[in-house]
Amino acid sequence: MVKMVANDAEFDQILKDAGDKAVIVDFTASWCGPCQMIGPKFAAIAEENSGNGNVIFIKVDVDECEETAAKCKIEAMPTFKVFKNNNTDKADAEMVGANEAKLRELVAKYTQ
Repeated sequence: MVKMVANDAEFDQILKDAGDKAVIVDFTASWCGPCQMIGPKFAAIAEENSGNGNVIFIKVDVDECEETAAKCKIEAMPTFKVFKNNNTDKADAEMVGANEAKLRELVAKYTQ
């Protein structure tokens, strides 16, 4: 299941609580067409990996979590980032765009 992050504080808490798990984040916006196209695919990938205890899937609306979007240097949507060990200064991996094959490739690196 994909958790929709409600605010900046919740984002920070999720990363803190994740420990050494990979947190895969879909930075999205309600007005973004490509985001709406890839969103259900991100949810399906999360569902396929729901039994994997090494990853957490979350979505961040850049308009509702402006501070988080700025801190994570989001410049285009959708952007997918992977954070580990509560490190928001540097993403472990990043992908920009609504490419399902590349997204699956990115996720696979953390679900092996």
